[in-house]
Amino acid sequence: MAIKNSFSLLLSSLMVFALIVIPTISGQPSGTTWCVANPKAQDPVVQAALGWACQQSETYCSRIQRGQNCYSPNTLRDHASVVFNTYYQHNKNQAGSCDFNSAAVITHTDPSHDTCQFESVPRSK
Repeated sequence: MAIKNSFSLLLSSLMVFALIVIPTISGQPSGTTWCVANPKAQDPVVQAALGWACQQSETYCSRIQRGQNCYSPNTLRDHASVVFNTYYQHNKNQAGSCDFNSAAVITHTDPSHDTCQFESVPRSK
């Protein structure tokens, strides 16, 4: 029983370490969040949410247009992640700004890739 409790304590300590130290090592402030397409959401739900977000402001969708830095890869989920995150970063102080009818989820891992850098705006207090 003592071994099991020691293992549980070790595992808990490692999880806390990972949540606090790894984001700091990666150059991102602890607690930084991004909003990306939910891998479990059905394509029609993601497509509808993407369309809605683009209607809110052309700015949200400008970076996924042909020739722009987040056009490639040209997939529904990649484009939706860019748009969802842009919307979220501009509206993160509003509850539910990363939901999109369950088409999106919060991540603590920077989804930036190649020339497509995802915004990260600190949350206002």
